[in-house]
Amino acid sequence: MSKDELNLSRRNALKCMAYGGAGTLFVLSGGILAPVDLAWAAADRQRVAALGKPLFLQISDTHIGFAKDANPDVNGTLNQAVALLNAMPEQPALAIHTGDITHLSKPAEFDLAQQLLGRLRTTELHTVPGEHDTADATVSEYFSRFGKASNNKGYYSFDHAGVHFIALINVLEFKAGGLGTLGPDQLAWVTADLKHRPSSTPIVVFAHMPLWTIYEPWGWGTSDADQLMNQLRRFGSVTVLNGHIHQIVQKVEGNITFHTARSTAYPQPVAGEGAGPGPLKVPAEQLPQMLGVTSVSVVKHPHSLALTDNTIG
Repeated sequence: MSKDELNLSRRNALKCMAYGGAGTLFVLSGGILAPVDLAWAAADRQRVAALGKPLFLQISDTHIGFAKDANPDVNGTLNQAVALLNAMPEQPALAIHTGDITHLSKPAEFDLAQQLLGRLRTTELHTVPGEHDTADATVSEYFSRFGKASNNKGYYSFDHAGVHFIALINVLEFKAGGLGTLGPDQLAWVTADLKHRPSSTPIVVFAHMPLWTIYEPWGWGTSDADQLMNQLRRFGSVTVLNGHIHQIVQKVEGNITFHTARSTAYPQPVAGEGAGPGPLKVPAEQLPQMLGVTSVSVVKHPHSLALTDNTIG
């Protein structure tokens, strides 16, 4: 893509984002995130195909068990999201869920969530818990189903298609104002995990709460995330994904790209608008355009990733 095309695409994509369009394709090249207008992308499929092979899917905040006015059928909208992902012409082997799988951490909610997520054609599902997944008195329901990968610690790492993935937990201890925290043990583990990784390794970090401060008055951030970022800055391509706020917010800081995901359950207000965070009721015809999923591809450029956001309607 030429510089002029990229600049034009960026302007078009920002217009698309401002009006809540169908989605935006984010191309990460050399640590720089450039949004590409999906209307433009749809008109040039060959160029889109040249961007690369699907690497993994991100799904977030399914909130199985929620049944209030903001969305009385979260099972149905999750099914729509699964159908959207399963319809991808080339299916990645890996899916990531960035937390709040359930709404109240009840066994029946987890059972149903596993059943619905089991319909994904991807062969491997990785998860981190949200605060709604750890609300049971013994904080055991999530770990009894998804704790094996982390040895019941909530944080772990793995490699897939040449990319190193780091799953983190930041919902077990909240700071004043509701900010999440990683804690010294988890940060020390990250240090050891990254110690022998060459800086050319593409890194994907995922957690539930934002790993950058989006809006502190609402607790939309992680209090000790800066210590994590200091360890990640030496890598040439770092993608940091989270859920929790139920909307797309993104920024680039050096070679680190931060990107939040839509929920499949219900939207939340934009930071600072209204009394506070929580389920946002919108007209029924607008709801599908505010729910969605993300797919990530390997770009045909060394150590680069591209993120595609799609709404379910």
